[in-house]
Amino acid sequence: MSEPAPQPLPRIVVVAGPTASGKTGHALAWAEAMDGEIVNADSQQVYRHMDIGTAKPSAAERARVPHHLLDIVLPDDAYNAGRYATDASAAVSAILARGRAPFVVGGTGLYLRALLEGLSAPVGRDPERRTALEALDEAARREGDPERLHRYLAKLDPASARRLHPNDTVRLIRAIEISEATGQPASELRHEGPAPRRYEALILVLDPGREALNERIDRRCEAMVERGLLQEVRDLRERGYGPELASMRAIGYRHMQPVIEGREILANVVEQMKHDTRQFARRQRTWFRAVPDAIWTHPATGAAAAREAIERFLGAAS
Repeated sequence: MSEPAPQPLPRIVVVAGPTASGKTGHALAWAEAMDGEIVNADSQQVYRHMDIGTAKPSAAERARVPHHLLDIVLPDDAYNAGRYATDASAAVSAILARGRAPFVVGGTGLYLRALLEGLSAPVGRDPERRTALEALDEAARREGDPERLHRYLAKLDPASARRLHPNDTVRLIRAIEISEATGQPASELRHEGPAPRRYEALILVLDPGREALNERIDRRCEAMVERGLLQEVRDLRERGYGPELASMRAIGYRHMQPVIEGREILANVVEQMKHDTRQFARRQRTWFRAVPDAIWTHPATGAAAAREAIERFLGAAS
């Protein structure tokens, strides 16, 4: 007897790219036109009370198209890529069951990889988290506490902390990254190769080019401050969410802390925020360049072609 023909994989559209590249607006338009629903893939937008600094879709935008995995945990919750893969997979399955198209949208490459490939393969690097950990280490050393990262790793993974020297920053950050992403100590993980693919994904990476992206980032940072980012962080502090939390060490949120504590002025931290966001975006672009079969798209000149590609991709599944 011949083997039965394999069942086609469910199809999803992934709209990825560096911060400020236009993902939200384009994905919203495409999903609205194609009977789709949006699944968030931004590691900061999962947190409640964190709206301005995460560039979270507005209430009006969410009213146009159903959104999933926004505001699902509190800022002190230990959310990670493993939990995200479970939550996102459930959201995608529910969307497909309704006969609609899942659009997975965000710039957290590690979350996208967890959904598409699982975490049985070695955990990829997360540019945003890595930037935050490096900033934490630099601040700690300036304050005369060079072992802060080592102590943090000791809480997550005592075995790795015993093995690594406190000055081995690269390996410390990597061990923290793996432990945070999976919810398991890095020293206990055994990688057995990638899990079977669960989806057929059309992956669009929006990128306007480095110079244009830097301009967009600068405008976005200024707009966040004008919209009240400083007050948002003050409110979070008043709710009991301190600067030591992973969520509060993200770009924007960590930059407001010295202003709140009276150690810096707003104008200075905004410039640093712009610089750090540009560095983060550069790492995101590097991460996405390594994604096989990703289609790089200019958000202005390539939008029409991208829409046609999505229509063909989804049409082939019907």
